[in-house]
Amino acid sequence: MTPIDGPRLAPAEGRPARQLVILLHGFGADGEDLIGLADPWRRMLPDALFVAPDGPQPCVLGGFGRQWFPLTDFSDAERLAGARQAAPVLDAFIDRELEKAGLPDSALALVGFSQGCMMTLHVGLRRKLAPAAILGYSGALAGGDLLAGEMTCKPPVLLIHGDADGVVPVVALRRAVAALSAALVPVQWHVEEGLPHGIGPEGLALGGEFLCRHLLDSRD
Repeated sequence: MTPIDGPRLAPAEGRPARQLVILLHGFGADGEDLIGLADPWRRMLPDALFVAPDGPQPCVLGGFGRQWFPLTDFSDAERLAGARQAAPVLDAFIDRELEKAGLPDSALALVGFSQGCMMTLHVGLRRKLAPAAILGYSGALAGGDLLAGEMTCKPPVLLIHGDADGVVPVVALRRAVAALSAALVPVQWHVEEGLPHGIGPEGLALGGEFLCRHLLDSRD
């Protein structure tokens, strides 16, 4: 299992990290695509370490992007199999980053976009210890019907999606919310009007508020 890594932004003014925010990119992108989210959120979380690892595989569509797992038919079965295959790599990365920073899982937030959202939900809900928060943009929940029997923790979740998303239709959010609610996971959601596949200003602001609420409230 080859370790993954990617761009990172240390806490402001060289202070020790008190929170860890891991940002997971979408299919065909890389860590540089999401590390920019740290800039607006860093003002609210000056003691947070932001890390955006590159996915473990070159994208099957070619180019310079990466992927967490291949996507060919975009079926739920393919997503679930892929998330399961990639989970040990991501789990090991999370463990390593927490250990390096000297932080507990209660100081961890997982943020994902599109395929990265699928990974945050799959791994974050199956960690031995719950992260402080899971924030997902424009993604989906793989294997929602199996979640109740497989999950090991119930961290708070916020899902954000555009109603004009032509890549991952907004119905994926509604299905994820239904499955999470049925499994008694505390989930909130927001649909941004007119937003295609991406992260809009409403979602960026709501995500920052969500992270602050759960990361800062969980401080020792």
